[in-house]
Amino acid sequence: MTDETDATRASDVAFIKALAELLDKNDLTEIQVKREYSDHDWLNVRVARGGVMMQPQMQFAPQAPMAPHSPSLAPSAPAPSGDPSDAPGAVASPMVGTVYLQAEPGSKPFVSVGDQVTEGQTLLIVEAMKTMNQIPAPRAGTVKRILVEDGAPVEYGAPLMIIE
Repeated sequence: MTDETDATRASDVAFIKALAELLDKNDLTEIQVKREYSDHDWLNVRVARGGVMMQPQMQFAPQAPMAPHSPSLAPSAPAPSGDPSDAPGAVASPMVGTVYLQAEPGSKPFVSVGDQVTEGQTLLIVEAMKTMNQIPAPRAGTVKRILVEDGAPVEYGAPLMIIE
């Protein structure tokens, strides 16, 4: 082996250790990264927690009772599979992190069930690696359900709320 290969190997080991620490520090279940050195030389790393993987439980906001036989208040069609992420209007998390429903503890939430939102309006924040990422509404509509609790961890692609 050359000194350059030894240095690259040591750098890769340090990189993998740093990913494992990041996984532990942020209470993540998995991290996957591809590190490219050149067109034909790369390192593809997946670091995951050992043991049984558990899906976080989603908390659903209770829906208000509806008046019988009122066509204007008809419930929205549920997702065919019962999975909220399959529902039309589901807003998915663009990253792994921690969800915050308000700007700071004790302040008013960005949105509540029943609120009308405009496209681009901040719905919530996902903190990832000490960075607060505002999640905008992908379209205008009404917030039908909020599927996460304040301070809960979320995975990439997890449904956050439903806007119709």
